[in-house]
Amino acid sequence: MRFTHIVTLLCCLSVPASAGTFIETFNDGLADWQELNEHDAVPCTWEIIDAELEMTNPGGAARFFTTGDETWQDYSIEVNVKPIEKRGPGNIGILARVKGSRAIWCLVSDLFLKDPESKVMCISRDFDEKTGEALYIKPHRLLRLDKWSKLKLSVSRDHFTFSINGKKITETGDPFILLHGGEELMLKTKDIASHPTGSTGFGLANYTARFDNITITGEGIPDKGGLSVMPSAKLTTTWASLKRF
Repeated sequence: MRFTHIVTLLCCLSVPASAGTFIETFNDGLADWQELNEHDAVPCTWEIIDAELEMTNPGGAARFFTTGDETWQDYSIEVNVKPIEKRGPGNIGILARVKGSRAIWCLVSDLFLKDPESKVMCISRDFDEKTGEALYIKPHRLLRLDKWSKLKLSVSRDHFTFSINGKKITETGDPFILLHGGEELMLKTKDIASHPTGSTGFGLANYTARFDNITITGEGIPDKGGLSVMPSAKLTTTWASLKRF
């Protein structure tokens, strides 16, 4: 009997913290999501069509939907996105470790640095204070209009990895060149120790785009949902003029 107790205890100790998968297909609206906006963001509109979220932000300041717990630590978020219309210099991206107005933000953009060349960027950002620190910047083509792309951002302790369509773009430690004052500076991506925990999300600026099948996986993530298999059964719901934070 004593041996049985010891084996049972060892088995319990060896079980890792439970990992879950949260899948959002927008069949039930946006009940689990909240807004986060850059300072001075203009009102945007959104509607759910065939269980896909169509979001329009006509301004250059990004607006986001976020979900989760600020105590979340290690997880990945995948977002399927299809840009429909580009309204000016803008961006589409995903967030991790969102706490208050601060987050890790990875995006594809032609809005920043007063440079018409589009880039993929990862930034440690405070949206209220309009402050940030570049973690990675490199030229990259914009996401194609009317074509689905998959963005993925993974965070684990002080480490992050960002991928587009299954191809790794950058991770902690990768070098990049920053043009400053006419000089090329060779830099390396920094860790995200200043963002130890936080929720997650996605958003855009100066675009209309569709979002679908948001998948969040990791320890402590609650299980939810499943991927849609019956598009014909999806309903349409329209919402507009979301409140400004």
